[in-house]
Amino acid sequence: MTDGKPSRPHIIGLTGSIGMGKSTVAQMFVDEGIALFDADAEVHRLQAAGGVLVDEIEAEFPGTTGPDGVDRKALGALVLGDRDRLARLEAIIHPAVARARMTFLESHASDDIILFDIPLLFEKGGAEAVDSIVVVSAPAEQQRERVLERPDMDESRFESILALQMPDAEKRARADYVIENGGSLEETRRQVRKLVKELRTALAKPEY
Repeated sequence: MTDGKPSRPHIIGLTGSIGMGKSTVAQMFVDEGIALFDADAEVHRLQAAGGVLVDEIEAEFPGTTGPDGVDRKALGALVLGDRDRLARLEAIIHPAVARARMTFLESHASDDIILFDIPLLFEKGGAEAVDSIVVVSAPAEQQRERVLERPDMDESRFESILALQMPDAEKRARADYVIENGGSLEETRRQVRKLVKELRTALAKPEY
């Protein structure tokens, strides 16, 4: 018999295709008192002015950095659609993000639940490292509208990004939980609160 306290936090892996509103949902988990590791935000930090990956990226992809760090638009134009270049970039970024994620986990070892926001959770084989997978989903037309409203986004770029991502239907099928994010924000928030309550209730039960 144990006292019911896990040896480490229950890790939620939050994912979803572009334009599904994953960042909005992640903040809702934060509002419920759950610590968040945001993989995209970490990449931005690593590539910003003074970031530890700037020199390495410049060496591998000359001309893609400047005074403000990595020029994400220039770098994206260089690697998007080129799987070899993309793989070379990922070989630089992914280990650094993994180290930061481990540091985050260690610093929140006493939490009951933590959240990893990982856009390519399925695509890059990260699903085995989490305890529960939550997929944020919305209707395809709503997704398209949201994405095309972004600056520097067009149909061609959107389709190129989609081609690198697992289809939404397959993500939903593999998920432990799906957050439907096609309605009002309050409807989405209710789903998040319900899920957090369910998980905390389950984690509070003693194990025998």
